[in-house]
Amino acid sequence: MRFIVFCFHALLVICNTSYANVIDIYIRDDVYEDYTTFVNNRDVLQITDFSGQAIRRDVVDMIIAQQALSLGGFDYRFNYIPGKVNFRNTRMLETGKLLISFDSYWLSDAHAQARHLYISKPLIRRGEYIAGIYTQSGRENTIKINSIVDFKKYTAVSTPKWRTDWQTLSALPLKELVIEHEWISMARMVNSGWVDFMLMPFHSTPDRRFKLDKIDLVPLPNIAVELKDSRHFVISRNHPLGKKAYLAIEKGLTQLRNRNAITRAYTQAGFFIDKSSYTIINGENTSPNK
Repeated sequence: MRFIVFCFHALLVICNTSYANVIDIYIRDDVYEDYTTFVNNRDVLQITDFSGQAIRRDVVDMIIAQQALSLGGFDYRFNYIPGKVNFRNTRMLETGKLLISFDSYWLSDAHAQARHLYISKPLIRRGEYIAGIYTQSGRENTIKINSIVDFKKYTAVSTPKWRTDWQTLSALPLKELVIEHEWISMARMVNSGWVDFMLMPFHSTPDRRFKLDKIDLVPLPNIAVELKDSRHFVISRNHPLGKKAYLAIEKGLTQLRNRNAITRAYTQAGFFIDKSSYTIINGENTSPNK
C-alpha cells in the first residue's frame, strides 16, 4: 500500500513539474494557422530555412522568439491558445497573465507600456520595415500612386492603437483614414472595396499576394511605404518568469544577430525586399540602426 501511495505521489510530482514547464501563449488564430502549416511538425529550434508555404512576418517572429529564448537558456515549452487577441494581449502582459508576445511590438507602442514591460533588442531595426500598399485583387493596376499627392484620391484603414502605422498614414494626404481596430476586419474592408488600401508586410508568394479564406489582397506594383520605427519583443515585468525570459531573449537575439540569422530569416520569408526595385514613397536615405 505504501508503495502505491509513493508511486501516486511521484506521478503527481512529475505531472506538476511538467505542467509548470509549460507556458500559455495567446496568438491570433490566423497567425497560428500559418505557423502550424509552415512548421509542419518540425523542431522549431532547428529551422534555418524560412522559405516555403504560409510563411509571413508574424510566423518568423514566433520562430525567432523561441530560438532566442532557447539559446539564452530559457528551458520551457509553450502551449498556444489561438483566438482574436489583438489588444487583449497587451492587457494580459500588463497584469502578468501573459509572459511574452510572440508578435513583436513597435517600439513606440512598447514605450507606452514600459512600466509594465521589458523591451528586447530590435529584431526589425528602424529603416528595415518596408510595407506594401495592399488593395483588392484586380484593383492593383487601377489605383495610380506615383507621388505623395496622389494619395488624396484614396482611402485607407488602420487603428491609432498601432502608433507607427497610424502616424505613417496620417502623414499622407488621404481622402479618408478609416479607424478599425481588428486586423482581420481591416483586410475584409479592403477586400470588399469599402476602403481602397491598407499597409501590410510583403508576403513570400511570387506576386506578393495575401490570401486568407475569401480575402485576396495584392500590393500596388513597384511602390512601398517605410514604417519608421523598430520592432521588439515585449515581456511582462509582472509575470514570475518575466526577468528570466527577458535576460534569455536578449542573449539569444544577440547570438542570432551575430550569425545574420534574423536578417536572413526575414529575407527568405519575403518580408525584407530589394529596396532598389521599389519606389519608397515616403523614403529617406536611412540605414538600419543596431
